Amino acid sequence: MLPLALSSLCETTFWTRMRALYIAPLAATLLALSACGDGGGAILTPGGGGNNPPPACDATSCGDVVIGLTDAEGDFLSYAVDVVSIKLEKENGDTVQALPTRQRVDFADLVNVTEFVTSATIPNGTYVGATVRLDYSDADVSVEVAGIPTPASVVDENGNSLEEVDVKLQLEDTNHIVVAPGTPALLQLDFDLAATHVVNPLTNPVTATLDPVLVATVVPLDDREFRLRGPLVSVDEAAGSYIADIRPFNHPTAKNGQLTVLTTADTAFSVDGDELDQADALAAMTALGADTPTEAHGVYDVSAHTFTADRVLAGDSVPGAQFDGVIGNVTARNGNELTVRGGTVIRTDDSVVFARGDIAVDIGPDTLVTKEGGDGTALDISAISVGQRISALGTATASDVNPTLDATAGRVRLQLTHLTGTVVDTNTGELTLDLFAIDGRNPLFFDFDGTGGSISTDADPQNYQVATGVLDINDFEVDDSARAFGFMTAFDAAPPDFDASTIVHGDDIRALLGIGWGFGGTDAPFSSMGRDGFIVDVANTDLGLRRFLQVGPRIVDIRTLPAPIRVEPATEGRTLYAATRDREVRVFTDFEAYAQHVNNLLTGGSHMRALTARGSFDADSTTLTANYVSIIFTVN
Repeated sequence: MLPLALSSLCETTFWTRMRALYIAPLAATLLALSACGDGGGAILTPGGGGNNPPPACDATSCGDVVIGLTDAEGDFLSYAVDVVSIKLEKENGDTVQALPTRQRVDFADLVNVTEFVTSATIPNGTYVGATVRLDYSDADVSVEVAGIPTPASVVDENGNSLEEVDVKLQLEDTNHIVVAPGTPALLQLDFDLAATHVVNPLTNPVTATLDPVLVATVVPLDDREFRLRGPLVSVDEAAGSYIADIRPFNHPTAKNGQLTVLTTADTAFSVDGDELDQADALAAMTALGADTPTEAHGVYDVSAHTFTADRVLAGDSVPGAQFDGVIGNVTARNGNELTVRGGTVIRTDDSVVFARGDIAVDIGPDTLVTKEGGDGTALDISAISVGQRISALGTATASDVNPTLDATAGRVRLQLTHLTGTVVDTNTGELTLDLFAIDGRNPLFFDFDGTGGSISTDADPQNYQVATGVLDINDFEVDDSARAFGFMTAFDAAPPDFDASTIVHGDDIRALLGIGWGFGGTDAPFSSMGRDGFIVDVANTDLGLRRFLQVGPRIVDIRTLPAPIRVEPATEGRTLYAATRDREVRVFTDFEAYAQHVNNLLTGGSHMRALTARGSFDADSTTLTANYVSIIFTVN
């Protein structure tokens, strides 16, 4: 494993820093929390439905767009802000409001998921940019401090509280959005939390200093799962599809256009708690009728403009429809009481809250337990073990601090859980990991008592046994990084501790580079820069405490690498490069043009404040081949 010196603790993810506090004290300093997560975004594409068109807008003068919001895994436990508007700007300066309703969005909840927000009809034309307005006046932001979900206040660089913030972007000339009848339009807006905040966990309250980054491209940088929530409109059993109104983020009343959901024989359905096949499920949805709550997860085909679900919830299987819901990871289990520390509570009154305290979930013999992606067979409550991500339905108390959920006559659905760690042993059909995270949470703050039949067989996060079955693990060796997706072994039945359905080698895990030069920035961040990349000047005296490279669980201070790190543009796959100055962003897909723009800003008097890059890292050449680079500059 790459060494992690005490001096580089501030470059690790937030909870890793907190884990280190058990070993040695940490000096008071600013920690670059968001630099250790992936960013997220909004996707605009042509759709099959929309709102009422504006005046003088018809089939020949307008086109449709579908908008979705997403955020990849990061370090915030909750990041709920109001997205007030998303405006698209034409070449002539005219703007179009593409978001019909104000939306309360918890970006931390959108881990690797894109939520459909609206399907809107907008005038034809060429759109060259966008502006997203965020309202922080009632923001609910939380981070983890020593295992405790802790509120954080989002402030500007002067420490002032934020209210409404506009983030503007400009698309490169070759990637404008063209909206016309029958002409596909595509735009991905990325509100990059990874490059946006500097967090100080030692203040009261914790502060997250915001310098927002919004990037965009006409081709999505990453393939993500899509989610559609909203009331049922109609079902076409013969075609194997249904139409739903778009009502995102548990909004109580919004109907932001419509979208067709295609299903297949492999789509998993849960309708009113029953696990059904495609034909029976669509028939049951037809019987339930219009306005039945639905939730679908699946794949959006950009070229065909179709959404195909791999799993669908309908009726009272949807959290908050007929039952209160709790979503989160089980951090402890004592008999038939589960503890979810820092989870989301969705109530039938349409209220949604991230509960920073412990949530007690009571289960019993009558609790119906099912498994996401399973064959529909009901499981025993023993299937719910520590670490498992769950969606529990029942009756919740009114408190938002330490609420309880009575699911003794309700339901618990086991959701796919993911681990990251370092291999400490390999055997046929099994990897043993030193865990780095369980769904982004520090495993040291999970209580694994009772997971095995005795104290000696309880799960040990430093020697966590992952059953791999028939998965190919021949390339894994001791000290390799690994990421696993699957489900925890039943409570009281470990070892093994985890049953993996997917395992990813560290060589295939995207690397993250985070560098900061303080709020004053630097005019000489690189020892060289050209059309083929740049080399970071690690001897620069302006280099701040944010100076890390992370590949899975491996985190190092870039100054400890054998040679200065080089960042080169990727020659395969999708690319996206952004430069932000005074909350205005220019985005590029061509690195040579991007490098020239960065050089112009530096020679024009702007200083480089922060850099975030993602891609594949070659340790032998200390080279990061980047598909994504985001740089923030100071104002002259």
